[in-house]
Amino acid sequence: MTTPFTQASAITSRGPLTFEATIPDGWQQGRGAFGGLVLAILLRAIEAAEPDTTRRTRSLSGDICAPVLPGLVTVEVTVLRRGRNLTNLDARMLQQGEVVARASAVVSEARAAHLPPTPDAPPPASDWRALDVLPLAPPIAPVFTQHFAFRTTGALPFMGHDRAETAGFVAERQTPPTLDTPAIVGLLDAWWPAVLTVSDRPRPSATVAFTAQFLVDPATLDAAAPLRYRARAVAAADGFSVEFRELWSGDVLVALNQQTFALLA
Repeated sequence: MTTPFTQASAITSRGPLTFEATIPDGWQQGRGAFGGLVLAILLRAIEAAEPDTTRRTRSLSGDICAPVLPGLVTVEVTVLRRGRNLTNLDARMLQQGEVVARASAVVSEARAAHLPPTPDAPPPASDWRALDVLPLAPPIAPVFTQHFAFRTTGALPFMGHDRAETAGFVAERQTPPTLDTPAIVGLLDAWWPAVLTVSDRPRPSATVAFTAQFLVDPATLDAAAPLRYRARAVAAADGFSVEFRELWSGDVLVALNQQTFALLA
């Protein structure tokens, strides 16, 4: 069984390091597909280019260069270096002959070194089953939000709050049989920008840069349980906002990312 997100981010091999995907309609954030889908496609191509299945994606950094429109895209992967334990790869997404997105990833085996636990406390405990799924849909939310279930425990957008923070639970509306790293990318990007909670009116925004770290093998998580989400904007200047985002499974930090948004109006 596949979910709408898995289907939308599916790739087809056209050579050892060349892949194709078809961006379906219904996944837009404005003109182009939402960044989480674009980056997930890039990551699927990167992971498909790595033959060693014991090497798991540890970090993904990407840029959305232009709106990625519904239709065919090509992804070209370059292996920068393949060492004894770690591989560095680049990927470029092209549409109509132009680069519309790119990403780099670190894919590595696990290390034996012991590290202390994260100093950050998890989000406050709450039961996601007691929270209603937000009725997000156009025109108040981008069209892609129809594919995700958002349960909020924090600030809503466009309410003029005094702190650019938000929190809750996020999941695909159709439960996948297992989670993978591209699915985590989609969940990291799905929530509204934290900076929009301090705005008192709707403002369009778009992801321009995304850097994520993956700390847990997603296949070990309960795919039926939404992940706890927390985000805060840490800086804003010249129409750009930078924020930190986290996904938690219980008290375990699953992934985090630094994301840069362009505020379009």
